Amino acid sequence: MESEEQYLKNYDASRFPSPIVTVDSVLFTLHEKQLCVLLVKRSQHPFQGLWGLPGGFIDLQQDNSTQATATRKLAEKTGITPSWLEQLETFSGPNRDPRGWSITATWFALIAWEACQPHIATVSDVQWCPVANLESEALAFDHATIIASALQRLRQKTMYSLLPVYCLPDTFTQTQLQEATEAILGQPVQRKSLIRRFEASGMFEDTGQSVATGARKARLWRRKPNIPVHLFSRNLLPE
Repeated sequence: MESEEQYLKNYDASRFPSPIVTVDSVLFTLHEKQLCVLLVKRSQHPFQGLWGLPGGFIDLQQDNSTQATATRKLAEKTGITPSWLEQLETFSGPNRDPRGWSITATWFALIAWEACQPHIATVSDVQWCPVANLESEALAFDHATIIASALQRLRQKTMYSLLPVYCLPDTFTQTQLQEATEAILGQPVQRKSLIRRFEASGMFEDTGQSVATGARKARLWRRKPNIPVHLFSRNLLPE
């Protein structure tokens, strides 16, 4: 009987067709009170000249996971390295890439706004695009579908967590958190409900500082280090 070692030695992977395998990332931020997504302009075929998500092929020599690929391609193409990435889902099929049957593993994150610029020849430009403007923008591959899925996940998580804090600066006011939450959800929320969650989460600490907001001063808060996002059992109440 053939051993596994012998089987693997004689195994011929070329007997089976291989799909195109890539990784794409959806990064959201809040800029000038608008929810934005990070896009890159492709300088090469296919879809040359169109905007799409930052991503690319897995490097079998240096990437030990699709998350490692996502982090590497984001740094190469945009100069941005997010502090965390969460797996979204896998998109696949024969028609999503004109080069052939393809699979892409997707990741997403919400980060504080930072400037970005292309760092690789395959990208001619990079920018934060308001989500509200995407309907009029033709995107490469099936990236519009991927962004829609990521946006749905972001909004779902915002309903049962304080995830929007990740797009705020290091110190922030409770009003800024409310504004970020409402910008992501696209609707107003009950302030009292949000503040109760803020206090119950155990995620934040008072900096002892305040900032002028009109005629009043508002306390500045920050996230406690190494504290994960608290998940609530019920959704946030709308206004």
